[in-house]
Amino acid sequence: MATSVVLQKVEKRYGALDVIHGIDLAIEPGEFVVFVGPSGCGKSTLLRMIAGLEEISGGALMLDNERMNEVAPAKRGIAMVFQSYALYPHMSVYKNLAFGLETAGYKKAEIEPRVQRAAQILQIEKLLQRKPKALSGGQRQRVAIGRAIVREPRIFLFDEPLSNLDAELRVQMRVEISRLHRSLGNTMIYVTHDQVEAMTMADKIVVLNSGRIEQVGAPLDLYNNPANRFVAGFIGSPKMNFLQGKIEAVGESETTINVCGNGVRLPRRVAAQAGESVTFGIRPEHLSLIDKGGIALSSVNIDLLENLGGATMLYTTTPDKQQLTIALDGQQKAERGANVTAYFDPARCHVFDGAGATI
Repeated sequence: MATSVVLQKVEKRYGALDVIHGIDLAIEPGEFVVFVGPSGCGKSTLLRMIAGLEEISGGALMLDNERMNEVAPAKRGIAMVFQSYALYPHMSVYKNLAFGLETAGYKKAEIEPRVQRAAQILQIEKLLQRKPKALSGGQRQRVAIGRAIVREPRIFLFDEPLSNLDAELRVQMRVEISRLHRSLGNTMIYVTHDQVEAMTMADKIVVLNSGRIEQVGAPLDLYNNPANRFVAGFIGSPKMNFLQGKIEAVGESETTINVCGNGVRLPRRVAAQAGESVTFGIRPEHLSLIDKGGIALSSVNIDLLENLGGATMLYTTTPDKQQLTIALDGQQKAERGANVTAYFDPARCHVFDGAGATI
């Protein structure tokens, strides 16, 4: 049965240094939740606190409404998969999967079906007699996940499990872990610094920054409605363009902002005053070189062009020397050094105040 996870004002201190600052978070039974954020934001520390590998300095951890702060890690019903595979090199895959159950006192008749089930789920039945040195990186990661599955935990924790894999294997393993979640239905918490992993795998994303939660929500909610500039810049690839702007006028149902010398009229009222400096955000994929009736930014100079086959990236400079990235579909004919006009729909733009909050 899937388990709920609730963090209530959870804190972590190392001496006088506060690293987790009173986090409140509710994870529903069976959810796939991804903790994402830059290095040092506290996501792995938070995961280890849930696992019991780090002491909770303040607040409470509740699993199915039961306080877990003082419960030993082995008794929390949690299995954790680490970045390093940590397989026993002298043992076969079968023994690696079975060893934890053997040391916990399970009988052979109980261990055998658990190992076989895990091997079947992960499609490693033919590898059970091999040693880790005879496995590829992706196969080793499957074995590491299998060690978690055989324990039949209430909650799976993943701490950057794909970081050691090459790009192609990362994509493959993302699909396999998502499939595993659908198959098992357990609550899963996954830590990564890769926002693409977060966007493609999560039911719910928790964006962390300096030990605090910036925003919680479904992937597309965070993409479409970021709470602040930090989330807007972290979610989405390539990252959102940020241009300096100034409020020209605020009406009942529209706002005019001066951006790169252009008066951009937004079809909504922004919580700001005329003359106030703001940051104007537009995603690269929401810019075009084709006039579709939107706002035009003229005399944008192409500094660098990347043809990726299925997409074309233009790295440009606006007339007032601000950087602007444009992501175009397919293969586009454009030349480095050329001046182009970039068009965008004002309804798809974002505005942030001086503190970085969305307005």
